[in-house]
Amino acid sequence: MEMKPKYNPNEVETGRYDQWVNNGYFKAAEDHSKETYTIVIPPPNVTGKLHLGHAWDTTLQDIITRMKRRQGYDTLY
Repeated sequence: MEMKPKYNPNEVETGRYDQWVNNGYFKAAEDHSKETYTIVIPPPNVTGKLHLGHAWDTTLQDIITRMKRRQGYDTLY
């Protein structure tokens, strides 16, 4: 298999989002038999120049939520 010299996102991504929507990947499913785990994030605000900490904070919350989901919690993020 030969790798193309330039990535063409339209070739790869066309229809991908529609596929995700059609398969229900964005639908939340409540399961009241599971313990709930929720992270509440404050609204974005201006506290100075953007820095790596802003991305790290969001990434860390995502990682923790995914970990809790794999541990069987009904998560909301």
